[in-house]
Order: sequence, then C-alpha cells, then structure tokens
Amino acid sequence: MSYTNEQVLTALRNVNHPEKSKNIVELNMVDDLRIEGKNIYFSLLFEKSNDPLIDTISKACVGVIQLYLDKEALVKGNISIKASEIINNEKPLSRVKNIVAVASGKGGVGKSTIASNLAVSLAKSGLKVGLVDADIFGPSIPKMFNMEGVQPEIIESNGVELITPVEQYGVKLLSIGFFVKPEDAMVWRGPMASNTLKQLILQTKWGELDILLIDLPPGTSDIHLTLVQEVSLTGAVIVSTPQDVALADAIKGISMFTGSKINVPILGLVENMAWFTPEELPNNKYYIFGNGGCKSLAEKMQLPLLGQIPIVQSIREGGDQGKPISLNEQSITGKAFNDLAKNIMIEVEKRNANFAPTQRVIVDPNYQGCSH
Repeated sequence: MSYTNEQVLTALRNVNHPEKSKNIVELNMVDDLRIEGKNIYFSLLFEKSNDPLIDTISKACVGVIQLYLDKEALVKGNISIKASEIINNEKPLSRVKNIVAVASGKGGVGKSTIASNLAVSLAKSGLKVGLVDADIFGPSIPKMFNMEGVQPEIIESNGVELITPVEQYGVKLLSIGFFVKPEDAMVWRGPMASNTLKQLILQTKWGELDILLIDLPPGTSDIHLTLVQEVSLTGAVIVSTPQDVALADAIKGISMFTGSKINVPILGLVENMAWFTPEELPNNKYYIFGNGGCKSLAEKMQLPLLGQIPIVQSIREGGDQGKPISLNEQSITGKAFNDLAKNIMIEVEKRNANFAPTQRVIVDPNYQGCSH
C-alpha cells in the first residue's frame, strides 16, 4: 500500500496540542513530510529544543497514523525534531548538504533541460532536492515544470523577508521567472542581475535539502562570479553537445571553475544530444552532432563522463508541456536521466570523502575576471 502526503496530514490532524486549541497541522508543526514505501518521515517543529511535550506529541503521531491510515505504517524512529530557536538563527543554506552548479560554456546545448530532468530523477530516488533557475536573463524552469504564473509566498522571519520556494514533482523550485511576466524582456546590468541571484539563493527558506542544483546561464559572467563568492559549491557539472564548437566552450567553462582564483571541483561532463533516435525506430542511433566528442574530452581532461542523453521527440514535448521526461522511468531517456542522477551522487560522495569543503571566493576589488 502506498500513501499520499494528504492522507498522512489528515491522520495527523487528530493530534491536538495539549496547551493550544488547534491540531499540529493547523499549527504548522509538521514539516519535511516524505514517504518511501511504508516508511513515513517528517519533522515536528517546536519552539524550544527541550519542550516537555516532544515525547507526548511524537508518540501521538505514531498512534494516529497507525490507527487512521495503516497499522503497518513505519513511523517510529522516522520523526525528526526541530526547534524554532535554532532555525530562526541559522545561516542561509545551513541545512543544504550539497550545492551543485549545472553549467555550459555555450548556449543552446540543453543545459536547463538537463538540470530539470536531473532534479526530478534525484527527487524520485528519495533525495530532498532544490533547483534554482539562475539564468536571470532567460528563465525557463517555470515552463519546464508547468508552473508559469505561480508566485512564491513571501514570509517574514525575525524581521527578514524570506521567499518560500514552490514545489513540483518533489522538487523545491525558485526562478526569477516567478516574479516577472513571461513576455517581458530581462534587460538588466550585471550588478542588478547578481543581486537578484543572491536573493534567490540566500533569502529563501530552503529547509533541509540533500542537494541544491543551480542552473547557470551559458558562458562565464558576473552571475558565475557572484555564485562562487556567495556560496560554497560542492562542485560543478558541465553540459555539452558532441560537436567541436560546443566542446571548445565547455573547456572554457571547466577552466573557469578549476582556475586558481575559483577552485571549484568538476564532478564530470554530461553529453546532451549524443545521438538522435526516431520514436518509430527506438534502436537506431544517428550521430547528428558527431560521435563521442564529450567522451573524448572527458578522457583527455581525466573527468568522469556522467551520462549521454539522446535527442528524442518526447524530451522536447516534455519541456514544452511542463512534464519532464524523467517522470517516465520506463522510457529510454527516463532511464538515461536515472543513470545520470546515480552517477552524479556517486561523484558527490567521492568528492566529499576525499576533499575539504570548497571555500567561497574572495575577489580582489580590481579583479576583472578569469583569463584562461
């Protein structure tokens, strides 16, 4: 039997706070609800970490879920306790375990498509995932997730306004596209774009995440420099097509992240549009942009090739309809994105086991950028 979030919340509405006239769902005490098979995970938010009612309310939660939902549901040991006194004083991103930039040297290589489908595949694997659309000038994430017209809620915490990310397909999302009309042109100077990126990342209530993906604009710009100044990146993933002109720009992207002033690890390369497969001939491969260019570059630069994603009509349709193809795990492309997600997490674990956390970049006021 599988459960839904709403079924769990309905059961938890039967737990009344002993000192207040409302149930714990009405009091917004339930957070980070996640379901894996019969395992039900969630956090209970109390004002203080030593609240005397923690045990009483936790036991009541286990009881009502097993009584009203399923007596075989696994809840005991899956409840985490959070305290407002700690959360309200925490630093931005303090509960985000890994931050990974998805970048490309060249536009038009399908970077946002890769980032979107990767985020969905990671979420489907059971991870807590966030995705920031940092392409300030051409945001596409709202459309790819069928969230155009949605406006995130703004809340106030300790006198500071925080953005609440929207959620779709298990992914927490934030994009400048949620705050502007789709038809409006984004004509901003560098500092204005950089400040917007800071707000999207640092003034957002992300909560607990296993991984936060940053979908960067193509090339190397103020946005990239702002990111490495403000955030300690776990690493970067470089997206390219197999053709020579895209690979040449991918090398520039790699050089920017690995340069002595930036020093962000490259987790690996993703080859998008690796080959074309017609829907009616699923076993055929046509190498429109060349064969194996990204694989050769990965070998030359001694970097992992994280995945090869083919061109199929359903990827384009999924992006246009707001339903990422990775939702269909049985499709050829869905399986390719699942493999990509697994490979990236393997590289993240290797990187964290073997290297110290990346330091944020301190840029000299006279620094004009990278020259490689």
